[in-house]
Amino acid sequence: MPALETIQLPLGFSAPDFKLWNPHTQTFDTLYQWRGEKATVILFLCNHCPFVKHVNAQLMALANEYMPLGVGFIGINSNDISRYPDDAPEKMLDVPYPFPYLFDETQDIAKAYQAACTPDFNVFDADLRCVYRGQLDDSRPNNGKVCNGNDLRRALDHLLQGKEPISPQLPSIGCSVKWKIGNEPNW
Repeated sequence: MPALETIQLPLGFSAPDFKLWNPHTQTFDTLYQWRGEKATVILFLCNHCPFVKHVNAQLMALANEYMPLGVGFIGINSNDISRYPDDAPEKMLDVPYPFPYLFDETQDIAKAYQAACTPDFNVFDADLRCVYRGQLDDSRPNNGKVCNGNDLRRALDHLLQGKEPISPQLPSIGCSVKWKIGNEPNW
């Protein structure tokens, strides 16, 4: 299947709230529980995608760098586990993210955020208004470019420094969200 890009939306939309299963704590967690004081990064991820595997180390490094600065990170896995069992909640325990990694069983939250691919990155300000919807950086599996997180890092730095959102915002590219049969979005 060909790679897909982030669906570009006008910036400024409010982060849709959610209550999703956290396999690590065996509880349902909310956006407001994990939002950051200054910013919140919502990441649509999964376990099996080669694009996500390619960026995982950099994602963890960025989270460890920015979480002490008041930036919350929340990973969400919305894939259909009946067809992609490697993305099942019990397998999510194998990924050592330093932030909550939640399971969107109904796929309603992926639809609410119009997440099309994994990884898909969204940055929200302190008021949970979107200021960035783009790529981590321009590296991709096997393209020879170093995964350094430059685009996401610049977006966070601009926000934390009170600057305007970065421009241009290039879309993330990755595997499609694996929709349940009959649950595919109409975008």
